[in-house]
Amino acid sequence: MLRTRGHAPVLERLVLPFTRVGEHGALWLAGSALGAVLDRPRRAVYLRAIRVVCIGYLINIAMKHLVRRPRPVLEDLPALSSTVSGLSYPSAHSTTSFAAARVLSGGLPAPPLYACAAAMALSRVYAGVHYPSDIVAGALLGTSLAEVLP
Repeated sequence: MLRTRGHAPVLERLVLPFTRVGEHGALWLAGSALGAVLDRPRRAVYLRAIRVVCIGYLINIAMKHLVRRPRPVLEDLPALSSTVSGLSYPSAHSTTSFAAARVLSGGLPAPPLYACAAAMALSRVYAGVHYPSDIVAGALLGTSLAEVLP
């Protein structure tokens, strides 16, 4: 549904750069690194976010290779974004985003963090590179990892 509706050129010009900065958790890693440097009182939260995002990304890659679910293909409607691999489940953007939101909400306001995480996850369905179940699985994985990892 997100891949077939709401694709005005102006919206695509906003969504695609946003989804690209989520590659490998880059948005969350850069923001956390900046926070660790500039916000000394919450430095431990930012450093933990970096650690959890990195571990989450690696676990996500391992899961993709175990599950081996191919990315969605819609006839006559190519994906709007390139991908690192042809594997879809779970979404790494969703995993890293929800892991970061959970950890960072320990020191920062949760609503904007989760809004950004949800937008990042949904951007992957919008771009046509994930199924909705991929982003739900990624959100659950990222949140769970943030709960159990030090």
